[in-house]
Amino acid sequence: MLTLSDKRRRMSIAQVSHLTGIPRAATRRSLHTLAKLGFVAADDARRYYLRPRVLSFSHAYLSSSPVAVLAQPILDRLGESLREACSLAMLDGDQIVYLARSTTSRIMSPALNVGRRLPAYCTSIGHVLLAYLPADEVDAYFARVRLHPYTEHTPATPRRLRASLKAVREKGYAFASQFMEPRLCTLAVPVRDAGGNYVAGINVIVQGRLMTDVEMAERFLRPMQDAALELGALLLP
Repeated sequence: MLTLSDKRRRMSIAQVSHLTGIPRAATRRSLHTLAKLGFVAADDARRYYLRPRVLSFSHAYLSSSPVAVLAQPILDRLGESLREACSLAMLDGDQIVYLARSTTSRIMSPALNVGRRLPAYCTSIGHVLLAYLPADEVDAYFARVRLHPYTEHTPATPRRLRASLKAVREKGYAFASQFMEPRLCTLAVPVRDAGGNYVAGINVIVQGRLMTDVEMAERFLRPMQDAALELGALLLP
């Protein structure tokens, strides 16, 4: 079902088969089963698309995820104190997935909704999590990922991305300015569980105006680090 995304909303059996590498006959049977279960549907041109029922998967996961449940009150307090939108996400493969957002958030970008997946290389949370992966995992990531420039500011070359990850390790946080959208800045810090493992990231989101790395760090960094420590202490390794 991940093949049917916001970039490929309606696809034929042949297209799904090509993208997944699954034989066409097996793809047809799988889509037929998903349609019977109510997760996908087909239009008059026999192009398949997702139905709202797929949201039941994300709801079940989010409602039972200890990270999301424990993070919510911490994010709410952080958002209220900073008077800005705050989110929590985890690394899942080569993407991040947003698990929680401060309830006071008025952020309008659909790219930052809970449950949304984004490429790790063009998000501040992605940078703080990629930066602390073992070196061999980082090399494997660069070997397989395709870097796409969403804007002129996206770190869409290996050289720029490696430099950004190096800066994260030196500073302990990541700053992203207009990586995916104009006039959208974020600052992220990593969350480490009680065993010291990097498990998630928290960011603050400023939309509609631009701030520099220094301005955001001076205003937001310390409270965000405190929130990350508070959450990390609650998470067992």
